[in-house]
Amino acid sequence: MVNQIACEDPEQWDRCFLADLHSNKILIQAPDGPQLVVALRFSKRAKRMSLQIETAGNNAVLVVPDEVPVGEAERFACHHAGWLARNLACRPGPVAFEPGAETPILGVPHRIQHCPEGRGGVWVDSKNNSDVISVSGAPNHLARRVTDWLRRRARDEITPRARTHAHRLNRAAARISIRDTTSRWGSCSSRGILSFSWRLVLAPERVLNYVCAHEAAHLVEMNHSPVFWRLVEELVGDWQEPRTWLRLNGAKLHRYG
Repeated sequence: MVNQIACEDPEQWDRCFLADLHSNKILIQAPDGPQLVVALRFSKRAKRMSLQIETAGNNAVLVVPDEVPVGEAERFACHHAGWLARNLACRPGPVAFEPGAETPILGVPHRIQHCPEGRGGVWVDSKNNSDVISVSGAPNHLARRVTDWLRRRARDEITPRARTHAHRLNRAAARISIRDTTSRWGSCSSRGILSFSWRLVLAPERVLNYVCAHEAAHLVEMNHSPVFWRLVEELVGDWQEPRTWLRLNGAKLHRYG
């Protein structure tokens, strides 16, 4: 779940200059742009350098094979400074949970409304042909209340789907957990523990359901073989469309909160 580039950019790296190198971070100052911060991450498994923008936040990371000298990593980062600046500039900004903000629930936009005198914590209703998340209590607790409510809603949406898919495959999940992961939308451990990102509740229902089926299928096949994908197809039919949706739009789900 990253934006990355591992090919050559036509721009010349000497159009920018290295400002500093400290704490495994490269600071680049382009002549006509902002300062860019690139974290260095050395890897024994990497076969080539790869510049990435992490899904959560706007953190740039340069993955470098262990044997590559730091100087070469500096030149690579500067060489791709133009690509990095363009992609950072076009990334959507964060959406705080605050009155008037919109956040999707199962892909449907909902506007957040503060109801300080209300009762019931957080609830959803419709007003003026739009869906509204109403939040009671003090304003300084609103963001936390919305986040906690969405996590509970995610559990309510994900758990029965995952258990149903597992049952159809004659399997049972040892446990289902809901987390705020940034590297993957779901996982299945060798002990049969299924984990999911609560942010799936922001995606369209078909996407959430696909991830539930995907992880349930790993209870049978701990790989992505043709047999595995046939199992997923048996559970949800067309899996390629929701998978593509996540690849193209998944990063946006980390904007919220």
